[in-house]
Amino acid sequence: MSIDSDSQGTSTRPYLVRALHDWCTDNGFTPLLAVHVDESVRVPMEFVKNNEIVLNVSFDATSGLRLGNEFIDFKARFGGIPRDIAVPIDHVIAIYARENGQGMAFPVPTEPSTLSNSADVAASAPPAPAATGLRLASEPTVARPDGDEQPPPPSAPPAGGRPSLKRIK
Repeated sequence: MSIDSDSQGTSTRPYLVRALHDWCTDNGFTPLLAVHVDESVRVPMEFVKNNEIVLNVSFDATSGLRLGNEFIDFKARFGGIPRDIAVPIDHVIAIYARENGQGMAFPVPTEPSTLSNSADVAASAPPAPAATGLRLASEPTVARPDGDEQPPPPSAPPAGGRPSLKRIK
């Protein structure tokens, strides 16, 4: 007996992202998104390392945050310059609280999504091969909307290691 795509329903990823964002906000934590970057993602490319970027998606750091079923989009300042950010929901590879690392990881996308304004994505950075898993740069940093990078909190995994996320029961 085969199962067609209609009986499987829509992806649970946008619902889980919204739920964990709400949980972080309700508990006074800073929600961070780890995003796999390719040509369909609109982010400041100067903060992308190893095809990944970590974005602060708290209400204090963003303007017009929309956590939709297909895209997450908002405006934020990077280096004092307002930027439009657009992330296909299937490119979110983790959402977690900066303060304690609790959150959830998702599989890395295998196919690029299409972004309606893909010409807006920086052409200066050619797409690199797809990552095989969630990895941190040799010196992990968190891109802040004001353009500064800061080291992760002391509870971050060692450089080059795989982050460990605590299960929320």
